[in-house]
Amino acid sequence: MMHATTRRRIARVAAGLVLAALALTACTPSTAPRPSTPAPMISPSTAPAAPTVLASGLAAPWSIVPIGTGALISQRDDARVLEWTPGGGLHEVGVVPDVVSGGEAGLNGLAVRDDAGTRWLYAYHATADDNRVVRVPLTGSPGALRFDRRAVEVVFRGIPRARFHDGGRIAFGPDGMLYVGTGDAEQRDRAGDRNDLGGKILRLTPEGRPAPGNPFGTAVYSLGHRNVEGLAWDGAGRLWASEFGQDTWDELNLIRPGGDYGWPEHEGKAGDPRTIDPVVQWRPADASPSGIAIVHDVVYLAALRGERLWAVDIGAADPTPRDAYVGEFGRLRDVVAAPNGTLWVLTNNTDGRGSPRQGDDRLLQLPVPRG
Repeated sequence: MMHATTRRRIARVAAGLVLAALALTACTPSTAPRPSTPAPMISPSTAPAAPTVLASGLAAPWSIVPIGTGALISQRDDARVLEWTPGGGLHEVGVVPDVVSGGEAGLNGLAVRDDAGTRWLYAYHATADDNRVVRVPLTGSPGALRFDRRAVEVVFRGIPRARFHDGGRIAFGPDGMLYVGTGDAEQRDRAGDRNDLGGKILRLTPEGRPAPGNPFGTAVYSLGHRNVEGLAWDGAGRLWASEFGQDTWDELNLIRPGGDYGWPEHEGKAGDPRTIDPVVQWRPADASPSGIAIVHDVVYLAALRGERLWAVDIGAADPTPRDAYVGEFGRLRDVVAAPNGTLWVLTNNTDGRGSPRQGDDRLLQLPVPRG
């Protein structure tokens, strides 16, 4: 029988060879030719070991939020919030009330904020009439967190909902404000209208009011978005967002207050002086981006239709994407920087568009590639 140490060594070597091959064959946006000497994102010397499955049997999971040494996970269709702990435990924290799921709508993004001795869980979800942000106090200790559904309060309401393009990512920024990614709710003209909440990034106080310093004096922070499902900040405090295109280009955008990102007039890099071009663009078949995370100024992007993890060095003069794990785990919905120095990734094969595999859906742990 092969010794366990030998098996682990073989697994590490195999993973390195796979990812080295991916680095050599990685897909590059067609807006520019591949550089002759691309900056290594995932290379033989920096390839991570094989992923670890932390949890399995999840149903249409949507968002991961690290909390302590564990994580909270939302499930879109049944409105359950689960807690995963490093010991392997997975239990229900609670069910968010008044969630009406269907298509891309349901219980989407989560965020956590500590305030004056209260730990608040924030959630973005759909009702019969709108998408909204709610919050509820978390009680209990790590491994036994709970919330009382009767204590849920509405923070912000009136975001348009539809079967598709519901946005849903929420995150607290370095400034302590709550950022909310919305979709155009299948009415494309919403995105360019400053007075509409669809197709926007919103910036709110933790209580749900328009944040001080917003560019238009409203909740709107940026506009011209088709469907925003990823928000993250780099080391300089700059906000980045992922965005679903329609048929031509998906985008990674550097967000500026008051910026117009072009939808519905165009997708991808248009060179229009009235709007802001993306930093990186992909064909939808290679991406369809949802959650993003930033570690050491490298953006890691979870791709749904593309079924891979993208990495973009935003500190490079020419941010050339590299992909990894192509097709290995199916659709990827979210990625976060974990407290133990790794990446946590959610698969999303049970959402009605994927092909579930045994154990799906799963929470995976991936070592952070070093380039």
